[in-house]
Amino acid sequence: MARWLRPLVGALLLLEGAAALSFLHHRYEELVQALFRVQSQCPYVTRIYSIGRSVEGRHLYVLEFSDYPGIHEPLEPEFKYVGNMHGNEVLGRELLLQLSEFLCEEYRRGNERITRLIHDTRIHIMPSMNPDGYEVAAKQGPDSNGYLTGRNNANGVDLNRNFPDLNTLMYYSREISGPNHHIPLPDNWKSQVEPETLAVIQWISSYNFVLSANLHGGAVVANYPYDKSQDQRFRSHRRTVNTPTPDDKLFQKLAKTYSYAHSWMHRGWNCGDYFADGITNGASWYSLSKGMQDFNYLYTNCFEITLELSCNKFPPEEDLERQWMANREALVAFIEEVHQGIKGMVSDENNNGIAGAVISVQGISHDITSGDMGDYFRLLLPGTYTVTASAEGYQPLTVTATVGPAAPSLVHFQLKQEVVRKPAERKASGTRMNNKALQKKVVPRATRRGTQR
Repeated sequence: MARWLRPLVGALLLLEGAAALSFLHHRYEELVQALFRVQSQCPYVTRIYSIGRSVEGRHLYVLEFSDYPGIHEPLEPEFKYVGNMHGNEVLGRELLLQLSEFLCEEYRRGNERITRLIHDTRIHIMPSMNPDGYEVAAKQGPDSNGYLTGRNNANGVDLNRNFPDLNTLMYYSREISGPNHHIPLPDNWKSQVEPETLAVIQWISSYNFVLSANLHGGAVVANYPYDKSQDQRFRSHRRTVNTPTPDDKLFQKLAKTYSYAHSWMHRGWNCGDYFADGITNGASWYSLSKGMQDFNYLYTNCFEITLELSCNKFPPEEDLERQWMANREALVAFIEEVHQGIKGMVSDENNNGIAGAVISVQGISHDITSGDMGDYFRLLLPGTYTVTASAEGYQPLTVTATVGPAAPSLVHFQLKQEVVRKPAERKASGTRMNNKALQKKVVPRATRRGTQR
């Protein structure tokens, strides 16, 4: 199928039997009621849980869609959407409520595409990460809302500048050939973050998320990591230096998936700015320190992008339906992107899953790890890759994997335990080998030029 036809076909599938939705701004109590209404309408495929509370005590609710709510199924990827991180950027909040209603209604109608998505994916939707800031912005309303009114949380902190700064650690580590993935947190990190940030960090540490997007406003563009530039000589907030991750081509594809499924994001000209294909590297736009999308990539297995969805941060209610129609297909298509690359189980010789096994792809210096059950998910573009699974106490295993343009390839690893010889045996063996080499007066075979072990 031609590439340009795919968004059209997907949109037609969603149009079939689309439900009539209410397009209103939702205050906190109304948001909670909307979430529980969806849960009551689709009780067998949804679950509501709270990851914590805001400064002022409001729950940070998440609505989960799955054919087995509350349970991680092996080889079923975890996906998340986060909205309203900045309290006055409200379109994402409303779109995620609309998406929740839509997924429920279309599942009940038997929409094949939505049914397959819910059965094959565990979807987590958090409409508001900053409910306190939203209430401040909502009191002003769409007409008189200041550009920064309600942006921060109740302590006056910008939550997208509040995550531990792992970029600086990563850039330093890279200079000494250290890792740029699963970077440990500083010892005092909990004292440096807000309650909402703490809740999100604990949340993403508890679930093996594979793909994510956080929804913002004030521009129309799909923004991908890195957000923070390595060049620290510039102190201006608007410094611009393209700063790609090792997965830059993949991130560009993910961002384009959203922008081209969106009604006008891909055109590039929006809000007085121009972004080719409707996407941008974060640091190429402007450098941002302690942001959430970089943190996801550097601390977890999750690949996250930031979606800027409207020029008006607090659009009037009469514009919400138009915005929903512009974003509906893109929101669904982006979730589907979690099903690409390779996935599989890492197990021992008794078929027990190995948690925390490292999955490395030759040529891409960014590793991911297996989850608690031993399953892993590695997003990759179509192609052929050399992939290695390794775990402490086991012999590493390397295979060749081919990734197609559709469903992910299943690549399982069964690792053998390392044989640990006693010190005396190792010493005796080494002595025999050295004596033999000396007697023959030749270089040991393993050290000859061009010879591989």
